Amino acid sequence: MLSFPNAKINLGLNIVSRRPDGYHDLESCFYPILWCDALEVLPAEKLTFTSSGLDIPGTPESNLCLRAYDLLQKTYDLPGAHIHLHKVIPMGAGLGGGSADGAFTLKMLNELFDLGLDVPTLQNLAGQLGSDCPFFIENKPVLATGTGTVFREVALDLSGKHIAIKHPHIHVSTQKAYSLIKPSAPDYSIENTLKEPISQWRNVLKNDFEASVFGQFPEIQQIKEELYASGALYAAMSGSGSAVFGLFEEEVSLEGYHTFSL
Repeated sequence: MLSFPNAKINLGLNIVSRRPDGYHDLESCFYPILWCDALEVLPAEKLTFTSSGLDIPGTPESNLCLRAYDLLQKTYDLPGAHIHLHKVIPMGAGLGGGSADGAFTLKMLNELFDLGLDVPTLQNLAGQLGSDCPFFIENKPVLATGTGTVFREVALDLSGKHIAIKHPHIHVSTQKAYSLIKPSAPDYSIENTLKEPISQWRNVLKNDFEASVFGQFPEIQQIKEELYASGALYAAMSGSGSAVFGLFEEEVSLEGYHTFSL
């Protein structure tokens, strides 16, 4: 069984408040994009994992594909499986690639072994893997609130637009990025802003992480400025970085950028 876990971008990201448990409440639009890894899951005598493409850092205990298998194994006594991941989406980029791999592994194991798990159950399981993971179960545009796991459908269709993304190979510590933010109620509603033409988003649809991240890494801010100079209708950092994307009306070719149609 083969699937193609895809990345996502954040259209607006407001850090609204700090919770008593130390996490943060946020508001953001998660939008899936067709920049994909390739994931294969096959029945096997025992669990094995291999990978190709980009190097995957960390230990087996931190690998979200293996953690997804272990999570299901505890309850459903799964047979063995061979999992192969061809990694294309850069890690530590704010694009949710690892979260997508974990969520897609859950979905594929559910189908491969006829577990019959419904969407809410899969989302609950995905939430145990990471805060971005539940989004990739249904994998459609949503307004995310809470810690990023409470979803409401949003009427947004960027079909026909074009995107350019650059990952500057800078590691941004999510923990440090949060520590430098003072949560506050947003001045504008993301949901209402998304109803406006994309050309109107520039000064309204903000990512709260940009101020602190750009202060630490001016080269990331330069990418955003370069995108606007190249004619982007809207540009922003995704998540806590370090990837930056621009939305364009027409197809664009920029050196050093990953470009494709939405």
